[in-house]
Amino acid sequence: MDTVKQEKSNVLVIAVMFLLFFMIAFVTNFAGSMGVIVKTQFGASNALSQLGTLANFIAYACFGIPVGLILKRRGYKFTSLLATIVGFVGVGIQFASGYVDPSIAFGIYVLGAFVAGISMCLLNTTVNPMLNTLGGGGNRGNQLIQFGGSCNSIGGTIAPILLGYLIGGSVQTAKVNDAAPAMIIAMAIFALAFLIILLARIPEPHMETADERAARLSGNTKKDPHGPMSFRHFVLGAIAIFFYVGIEVGIPNTANLYMSNLEWVGPMVAGTLVGFYWFLMMCGRLVGGAVGGRVSSKTMLTTVSLLATVFLLCLIFIPEDVRFSIPVIGAEVPLGMVFMFLCGLCTSVMWGAIYNLAAEGLGKYTPLASGIFMALVCGGGVISFIQNLVADKVGFISSYWVIIAGLCYLLFYALVGSKNVNRDIPTE
Repeated sequence: MDTVKQEKSNVLVIAVMFLLFFMIAFVTNFAGSMGVIVKTQFGASNALSQLGTLANFIAYACFGIPVGLILKRRGYKFTSLLATIVGFVGVGIQFASGYVDPSIAFGIYVLGAFVAGISMCLLNTTVNPMLNTLGGGGNRGNQLIQFGGSCNSIGGTIAPILLGYLIGGSVQTAKVNDAAPAMIIAMAIFALAFLIILLARIPEPHMETADERAARLSGNTKKDPHGPMSFRHFVLGAIAIFFYVGIEVGIPNTANLYMSNLEWVGPMVAGTLVGFYWFLMMCGRLVGGAVGGRVSSKTMLTTVSLLATVFLLCLIFIPEDVRFSIPVIGAEVPLGMVFMFLCGLCTSVMWGAIYNLAAEGLGKYTPLASGIFMALVCGGGVISFIQNLVADKVGFISSYWVIIAGLCYLLFYALVGSKNVNRDIPTE
């Protein structure tokens, strides 16, 4: 009977984690899609239009490790509740930026993106180790993360499509307050999640015990000579996450800017097409979840890194004047952009595969490792910013060489860097 109750409890917890995955993508992709508005309203360059995204992800670098400590000391439930409160405040600040004096609106918007990024850091630090733990690690842990990633992709799909619809057909008149309905939806999601998490029973497998807390407060803790950074495969995996998030974000964000500024495409169609990328990510994660119990993370990461590289080479070398008609939305786009959508199938399973490989065998070091992992998620803002600096110099399409370089590192990690060579370190 106790086993049945535990299984039902786990199902509810998994469902809550999936909801949080949705929130992560909706808010993060919302910040990325806002680049079109920022470029128009504030006269920003391509690089500066990504400042909101950069601020969102820089929060990971600032708070990733502290959040890991919070998770260890206060547990999953407290960390998740704190994340929803901070997220509500961050989106609320962004909402206010559309209604303040124009001279300070941009600064307020960036501040809101940074605060929202703190929330995303808190959520990411919580949901990934929780799902991996509930799945028992290994292939099953990866499988649960892939299914959670599908919910993440739903949020990612909705955000750019909704924002493109709110902007309309002309990028020239786009304003921050055009996005107000989307921000209200985001705040409502945070409020709902807070109530669900508050009422749910969430297990705390990695929270410090009363004895550990007493020892820490008294200063009698024994210094551990090892930590997450003692594991080579984890260090290289954290770097892989830096590149991966930059790849995942840079591909659609730059494509959105590129297509929104094509007179025969425009922001409404561009937002819908970027939504296709995130929709294919959802499809890929569903497939990844279905096969995750049978296909190793190493094989998965190797395959999709190679395939994404091929797709981006097609995007770069197919001429812009070669167009493809999309009947569903009645629009023509550069044929190379079709390969941008297809990259979503590849990026879909990278996060789960990298996390699974990097966290394997860490044992008691998992909570702190998750915090370090989250700090490196800042690559989503850093690489996207760098890519658009390159775009300002050599054009949008040529900037995708930055993404290809990141994919080469992921291939190296899958083939060489993911092997645990520190099995002699005790982790119990």
